[in-house]
Amino acid sequence: MDLIRLSPFDLALAAVLVVLLAGVTMWARMGVGRTLLIAAVRTVIQLLLVGLVLQTLFDHAHLGWVALMAMVMLAVAGYEVMARQQRRFAGMWGYGIGAVTMFVSSFAITVLALTTMVGPSPWWEPQYAIPLLGMLLGNTMTGIALGLDRLTQNVWRERRTIEGRLALGASWSEAVTTMRREAARSGLMPTINAMAAAGIVSLPGMMTGQILAGAPPVEAVKYQILIMFLISAGTGFGAIGAVWFASSRLFDHRQRLRLDRLKPGRHT
Repeated sequence: MDLIRLSPFDLALAAVLVVLLAGVTMWARMGVGRTLLIAAVRTVIQLLLVGLVLQTLFDHAHLGWVALMAMVMLAVAGYEVMARQQRRFAGMWGYGIGAVTMFVSSFAITVLALTTMVGPSPWWEPQYAIPLLGMLLGNTMTGIALGLDRLTQNVWRERRTIEGRLALGASWSEAVTTMRREAARSGLMPTINAMAAAGIVSLPGMMTGQILAGAPPVEAVKYQILIMFLISAGTGFGAIGAVWFASSRLFDHRQRLRLDRLKPGRHT
């Protein structure tokens, strides 16, 4: 089965739907029409640029270029984690916690999958490495951002309770055990919900793309199962690691709560 190619006219028809939606939101005074149009324009520009970069990368496959692309993706994901926090850590910690935990979880699992499960030759083949890393980073980024935001918000709100527990002799870890557990759970819930509904409520993106490209449905399903498991592992380890790392940063060596290490984010 040959791939059905989309023409500029086909994309323009889809864009008309977004413009109509923006018009309806403006008519209803919802306040998101302009934002919707800007987001649509950004989507077109960003995806076209990424497409050109990936085409060049595929035509000139080299481990160095793949590694550079991966580091750029990690840098942007680290910034997005920091930007989504209502209360984030001051200084480089605000960026470093998310970036480091994503590097450890997503990169490690991607390399493991490429070298042992997918097995392209060479193992860093950009056609496989970049999309796989992108899916892992995107989902891990969301999980870590949700977990960190939940942790810092809960600690800020329950600061009197935490200080009371510390005054009664509890360690810093004991004082925030419940909040840390809730934060990690918050980071994992989107992935758990996606796995629970996959195939019944929705067809996941990678599976749908492969089917549209002409791949046998059973092969597309096998790839999607692999991706879902990898995403759950990457998101889970990343969110748990980031929450644990961040919670330890909220206290000093004398077991004191250090909320001065947090600062309001741009959404506060």
